[in-house]
Amino acid sequence: MTRVAVVGATGAVGTAMLRLLHEREGGIPDLEVVPIASARSAGRELHGGLVVQALEEGVQEGFDIAIFSAGGSTSKAWAPKFAQAGAVVVDNSSAWRMDDDVPLVVAEVNPDALDRIGKGIVANPNCTTMQIMLPLKALHDAFGLTDLVATSFQAAGGAGQKGMDELADQVEPLMQRRDDLVAGKGKALEGIAAEVHAKPLAFNVVPWLGSEKDGGYTDEELKLMNESRKILDLPELRVSPTCVRVPVFVGHSVQCRATFRREVDLDEALRVLEAFPGEVVHNVPTPVEYAGRDEVAVGRVRKDLSDPKTLNLFVVGDNLLKGAALNTVQIAELLVQRGVVGGARAAA
Repeated sequence: MTRVAVVGATGAVGTAMLRLLHEREGGIPDLEVVPIASARSAGRELHGGLVVQALEEGVQEGFDIAIFSAGGSTSKAWAPKFAQAGAVVVDNSSAWRMDDDVPLVVAEVNPDALDRIGKGIVANPNCTTMQIMLPLKALHDAFGLTDLVATSFQAAGGAGQKGMDELADQVEPLMQRRDDLVAGKGKALEGIAAEVHAKPLAFNVVPWLGSEKDGGYTDEELKLMNESRKILDLPELRVSPTCVRVPVFVGHSVQCRATFRREVDLDEALRVLEAFPGEVVHNVPTPVEYAGRDEVAVGRVRKDLSDPKTLNLFVVGDNLLKGAALNTVQIAELLVQRGVVGGARAAA
């Protein structure tokens, strides 16, 4: 039997993890799942009769895998405890991503990184970085990636349920100010609460996510650069990131301008994109069409107008699924398939 703890089981991503663990046929055979959350959720019965256990001392014992989606501070405090108790931790927060001893894994892109789990912890990438890794890996293997200009259009759901609720709450009052939305010089936004997003998001676009870092970039933008380099094992990859919040509930989109070492043949590029696992080629993909779908969609694939070594492409994916819960569960499945957990790990 493989015992899997899901820490943060009552949140949106944790709920999706529980569902995927049970729905993915043959993913982890002979599976036992234990949901874990804060003390206020302890004793709560979830779908399938699972009962939530409190995240408290002693709960970490007896697991093969522990999947975390409970925030960075919880991961920092508890992931080492689960690892010390014998579990391999798969963490969905940003807490461990750039640790040199922690592999940062996209299941289809760099599964061999799971052979080097120095601290017993594996990190799940940022949701925006995650989805572009699939097409960029396919194209890198064919042409040799050197430069990336990435502009994201990120859903309100990237900020959790509160992000979606704030967007929904803004729609009706702004509809009452329709004329001001057309020519009000910002008057429409007066008095509209914006606590989750940097500015009111409904009927708007907000070019700011996260906290400010060096040079006017945000931490969200620097994740795109740093995590891409680590996942693709391209430490010198030149990345120019811009992250934008858009009024979409679920589903991030990213416009990529990718430059390669050799000239790109468009037909060959489309062939390698279509053949890569976990993605589909769709001429005009939109986030609403891919909300609830496992695949990453790649569209608008065009040779650059000025540089024969450059491609432009538009990538769409469900930030709650492939961007978070799905990849985490896929990593757990790979840990079992590769003999990393359980008796194989103890004997290593």
